[in-house]
Amino acid sequence: MPYRTLGRSIDSPVSILLVTSRESKRWVIPKGNIGAETDPHHAAAIEALEEAGVRGSVCPTPLGTYRYRKRRGSGASLMADVEVFPLAVSEVLDDWKERAERERAWFSLNEAADAVEEHDLRNLIRSFGSTEFNRATTRTGLIEAVAKKSKVGPMFAWFQRLLPKSGGFFEMFEAHATALVAAADATGRLFQGGDKAAEHIREIHEREHDADEVIRATLKTVRETFLTPFDRSAITSLIGSMDDAIDEMQAAASAVDLYSLRDFSPEMKDMASIVVDSARLVAEAIPLLRDVGRNGSRLHELTERLVRMEGHADEIHAAGLKRAFEKYRKGEAIEFTVRREIFKHLERICDAFEDVANQIDAIVIDHG
Repeated sequence: MPYRTLGRSIDSPVSILLVTSRESKRWVIPKGNIGAETDPHHAAAIEALEEAGVRGSVCPTPLGTYRYRKRRGSGASLMADVEVFPLAVSEVLDDWKERAERERAWFSLNEAADAVEEHDLRNLIRSFGSTEFNRATTRTGLIEAVAKKSKVGPMFAWFQRLLPKSGGFFEMFEAHATALVAAADATGRLFQGGDKAAEHIREIHEREHDADEVIRATLKTVRETFLTPFDRSAITSLIGSMDDAIDEMQAAASAVDLYSLRDFSPEMKDMASIVVDSARLVAEAIPLLRDVGRNGSRLHELTERLVRMEGHADEIHAAGLKRAFEKYRKGEAIEFTVRREIFKHLERICDAFEDVANQIDAIVIDHG
């Protein structure tokens, strides 16, 4: 399911790319059969490239599944099970393999859900983001201003002056999430390879500096504010776990830069794609904390998915290390050591996102 976010703020709307089917010309997501030697999410990315002409980071953890009836060449109409993998689009091609056979178009979440025929797919698309929750629970004016101000250097140097005297903790959570998502997107682009690594590495460092400005303001405000929306320890633990994630992104980028690594294994790319999708989930969850009681169920859905993705990342990490050891065990110890360090940072990013999920769950338990 190819998607992109329209804007830099965490409450920006998400668009879904649909294509038309060959025969009936109805709107569908790109899909196809899995090759014998191809992982399901890689097969999904190939279909997105061939049918829709898009590239990006595909998360190896499926969003969900749905069933539909597919007509075979024999004339039989049989049920097919489809796993749906989110693909964060970073490149849209002007020409692609099936351009002459299909149309493609971007839709809002609700428009995309209405356009497809399969009931379960509609529900999956609608579950992908809760823009209506975010609009209802977020002060968009400040966050949009933060996003537009997101440039090199101390983007939040002016930030604290805008905060209300009661603390403005939600604004700070959301500002940090803005930097977190931007850094994750840059991490995903970096691990896809290409000749723009230096630009992606620089952006990750800049976003980490932006996040540092926010966490310093948060800790200062915790000390100075009498009434806080949650326990002080919950506030510092939540934003601290978010900051751990972006710190490890910076550490991974620094290691890639130090060792001039440009050949990333499939497992590294998969873990980076999990980082991209994890940041998106955190960005959706953070504004919902403004009304924990009303949004408790949705918060639990998001944190459950974050935990599941971290478990999947652990499996990918183990497989990647094993593959690297087998490849470099005979006389290339330095190469293995470099790749092991990169894997270590990617694993720590995913671990930090699980910590974010645990902190959010603790807030829901205490205040839901």
